[in-house]
Parts: sequence; C-alpha cells; structure tokens
Amino acid sequence: MALFDAALASTLKSEGGYVNDPADPGGETFQGITRTHFPKWQGWVRIDLLKNAQNFPANLSDDDSLKKLVHGFYQTHFWDRIQGDDIENQEVAESIFDFAVNAGTRTSSKLAQITCGETADGVIGDATLRKLNAEDPKTFLAVFALSKISRYVNICEQRQESRKFFYGWVRRTLEGL
Repeated sequence: MALFDAALASTLKSEGGYVNDPADPGGETFQGITRTHFPKWQGWVRIDLLKNAQNFPANLSDDDSLKKLVHGFYQTHFWDRIQGDDIENQEVAESIFDFAVNAGTRTSSKLAQITCGETADGVIGDATLRKLNAEDPKTFLAVFALSKISRYVNICEQRQESRKFFYGWVRRTLEGL
C-alpha cells in the first residue's frame, strides 16, 4: 500500500514555500495551500503572525506547528479523499495525489478513472481501486500524464495568464513518470 509521508514529501518539492504571485488565481500560497481556496486553514493565522518577523518568509520552513498543520491538511483534504492508503503502487498514488493537490481531488480522480476505464464520477471508491490496482503502473502513469498535460493546454488556451505556469506544470508531470 502507498505511503502518505513519501507522497507528501514528493509533492512539497514541487509546491515550494511561500508565494504571493498576482498572476496566480489562487493568490497567497504556502506549500501549495492557497488562501483563496482555503481561507479558513489554520496555518494562515500562524503565517500572518510570522509575517512580522525579520526573516519572513524563510522563517516559515522552520516552524514545527506549521509543518504539522500542512501535514494534517494534505492528509485530510487530499490523500484520504483519493483513498491513497488503498492504492497499491506508490508511484501511481503519488501521481494521483500530486495532481489532486494541483488541480483538485475531483479532477484528479476523474482523470484517474478515465485512465483506468472506470466511470468518471470524481470519487475514488472500491470499483476504481480494483481497476487502478489491476493496471500496469507504467502504462497508467504514461496515459495519466498525457491527460494532465492535455488539461494544462486547455487551461492555457482559456486563460492566457496561465501560460507562464505551463512549463512548470509539464515538468512536474514528467518528473512523476
């Protein structure tokens, strides 16, 4: 069975630290957690307090309470929702999890379901898990990666400002293969 801590460590390498890019519709972001989409996340209170310190935002990476909040957030809002503990292959679980963090759990789950030939309802349940776990992992990862890249192309076609993120999204996708 896949391990959450390994998946989180891999995803956090891509998510980085603190960013507040005006071109990003997610707005202020810490380790991939966007203030726009998750304004009630408890970590924002801690971050706001740490903004007054001299070494902001570098001080965020050393804050143990913030690390625990990030860990719990990702486990509850993403890993558990994709049934990560029940996916047998670590790389498959990491790819679905990482894309869920980037695009949302429903979107990632739907693309995973389409990739393994399951009805795409956006919820990974027993039927999807059976198909996912029966798939050849290398084939699944390749087809899933193509689906992710296609989605990124569509985003960039509809929102020109997102083009600046395209190569990073593709790099992130290909690193998961």
